[in-house]
Amino acid sequence: MMSRSYTNLLDLASGNLPLAGREKERKRFPRVMTVPGNILELDDEQASSVASENQSTVAGDRVIVVANLLPLKAKRRPDNKGWSFSWHEDNLLLRVKDGFPEDMEVLYVGSLPVDVDPIEQDDVANYLLEKFKCVAAFIPPHLLEKYYHGFCKKQLWPIFHYMLPFSGDHGGRFDRSMWEAYVAVNNMFSQKVIEILNPEDDFVWIHDYHLMVLPTFLRRRFVRLRMGFFLHSPFPSSELYRSLPVRQEILKALLNSDLIGFHTFDYARHFLSCCSRMLGLEYQSKRGYIGLDYFGRTVGIKIMPVGIHMGHIESVMRQADKELKVEELKQQFEGKTVLLGVDDMDIFKGINLKLLAMEHMLKEHPNWQGRAVLIQIANPARGKGINLEEVQRETEESCRRINKEFGRPGYEPIIFIHRTLSISERMAYYSIAECVVVTAVRDGMNLTPYEYIVCREGVSGAEPGSELSGPKKSMLVVSEFIGCSPSLSGAIRVNPWNIESTAEAMNEAISLAEPEKELRHEKHYRYVSTHDVAFWSRSFLQDMERTCADHFRKRCWAIGLGFGFRVVALDPSFKKLSVDDIVSAYCKAKNRAILLDYDGTLMPQNSIIKTPSAQVLTLLNRLSSDPQNLVFMVSGRGRDSLSKWFLSCKKLGLAAEHGYFLRWPQHEEWETNGQGSEFDWMEIAEPVMESYTEATDGSGIERKESALVWHYHDADPGFGFSQAKEMLDHLESVLANEPVAVKSGQLIVEVKPQACFNKGIIFLFHCFPRSFLLPFWFSLF
Repeated sequence: MMSRSYTNLLDLASGNLPLAGREKERKRFPRVMTVPGNILELDDEQASSVASENQSTVAGDRVIVVANLLPLKAKRRPDNKGWSFSWHEDNLLLRVKDGFPEDMEVLYVGSLPVDVDPIEQDDVANYLLEKFKCVAAFIPPHLLEKYYHGFCKKQLWPIFHYMLPFSGDHGGRFDRSMWEAYVAVNNMFSQKVIEILNPEDDFVWIHDYHLMVLPTFLRRRFVRLRMGFFLHSPFPSSELYRSLPVRQEILKALLNSDLIGFHTFDYARHFLSCCSRMLGLEYQSKRGYIGLDYFGRTVGIKIMPVGIHMGHIESVMRQADKELKVEELKQQFEGKTVLLGVDDMDIFKGINLKLLAMEHMLKEHPNWQGRAVLIQIANPARGKGINLEEVQRETEESCRRINKEFGRPGYEPIIFIHRTLSISERMAYYSIAECVVVTAVRDGMNLTPYEYIVCREGVSGAEPGSELSGPKKSMLVVSEFIGCSPSLSGAIRVNPWNIESTAEAMNEAISLAEPEKELRHEKHYRYVSTHDVAFWSRSFLQDMERTCADHFRKRCWAIGLGFGFRVVALDPSFKKLSVDDIVSAYCKAKNRAILLDYDGTLMPQNSIIKTPSAQVLTLLNRLSSDPQNLVFMVSGRGRDSLSKWFLSCKKLGLAAEHGYFLRWPQHEEWETNGQGSEFDWMEIAEPVMESYTEATDGSGIERKESALVWHYHDADPGFGFSQAKEMLDHLESVLANEPVAVKSGQLIVEVKPQACFNKGIIFLFHCFPRSFLLPFWFSLF
């Protein structure tokens, strides 16, 4: 049941969310913050109490794990009176608590895999909280259809797996109502989190693409909330992602987290590239940590592939041994070399590509005919996938054709199992497989190879030679497009689209000498056993602590509306100017020095028209006509432009080229503040800049009297930055013996005399008489 009601779903997309009263008072959850609000500032003592540089200082705190689905199984009771719930032992999120301190409480927020009648929802919610520490979000069926089966599965899922909606039948067009449903459900989840949240003590860990805008809803309520997000799917390259109509809304929402996690550097790199190209943000690496500076907050980027739960896998193996499943399969496939595939029935899993590779291997290596068997387990699709029926039909047709061509009495090269297997059955198949083949064309992580490696190692402490000891050898053929591929250096990596090379890789995997298989297995098992799910969750929590500790040392202000909301973080010593204080000081001062910046202050930074408006000129004349005011316009622009633009402002002082040239009020002549007028170095620097301009589309040279500036505002961000860095080194080399300074700035590289000053320095230290008591620097940042 939704905790808020809405009269207009468009309000959701804009972030204007009206509050509504509850239908009836529910049972109070423990540790509720009854009056949620913005925590704008913490003093140093408070900040140190909730963050630390040390390893795991979170004893007594809680972690709230938020995901689309709770790690629960649900089924209707036989008498149809109520529900039965149990933990979903295979769910990865159930195991994250193994990496947390023992006294840390873990709560789960998510939806249920079943539709609960509204009449029963209060009782179910209270039962799940008391029994399982789970908070259920009940999504109305009409909203679920558009949120999950609509926006998640028809918009985000295809794009994140590199599939564009070229036509209405191929992926589906963007539907604004689906986006609004997605926003509505994310807001509903935020309300469920708030119901149990203690913002000063709790960590909030949000999972996967279903809840990508949730960070904004939570950050709007609690500025200093410790919050992380982990994406379990791939993140596409910027060329794909920027085709999403709500691309900036999602990026900005994610950046309201403190830490954003990805499985691989490729996924993180694509996210960083999107932030650079669409938001103008650049990342930096410091002491091994990657961070994005977002309005003063350093949003951490975590790269850590998830692992499996070793203990759970071993317990399932014992169960499979007790049920004699392994022995049964060994008898069934005696004398055969088994290759195994375990995939969801999904368009991106590349099941048919695997079958075609098997067919090619049997043709090219006839010695495997009658001996090699590919067992393909296809789990039923978890949602209404795109082109699902077509993929299933194509797969079944390939199985029939290959079995007809290469099969014989007592032998079928393809065993196709299209049903849900219990985890113990799956482990039994792992135990007999000589090689596991994963040919997904795009996948987030895929833990199938990890599970297979652990099964082939066997149960720790088992007697040698027993069924539980394992053969301690394994081979993997994995697609280079899945998240676990980089961590499996001993696997044979393939491009699944290349049927011939995949077939050769499968042949190589089952033909390798036994010692080679054992060495590769040992290498993989050493990695998998040390990088399990506990290691992953512990590492993420520690990085979230470290990132939040830095944020809590700063003074924070919440600004912006809708998905433009963000938190501006500034140094603790920063003090926000008070308009009342400025007006009071202005009125009391006998003499006033007022320095005004031009671009970005009096004129918008991105404005094409650079000439001042009549309104600006009128205001400047009024300000400078006061005999107690000394008003100067300080700009990096040349003196010819400033003289022309401010011709009507006779009492306005001008400082051109950052103060290199000065023109005092009511004077016509310009003064030069440089120590000399030798600019022979320009003949050296300008040809270098011209060569880079010619090679960098969208760049240009600004020639000033005292400086040369190379701009790349309109160039490709990545290429422009690379060229600027190269040019900086080049200019420093050729101008090493010249009295100039070469510096990089915001999308510029500038060469100017060493004697040049920055804006305002001349005024503060040289020009203004001591009688001017109140110097002001008016500039926006």
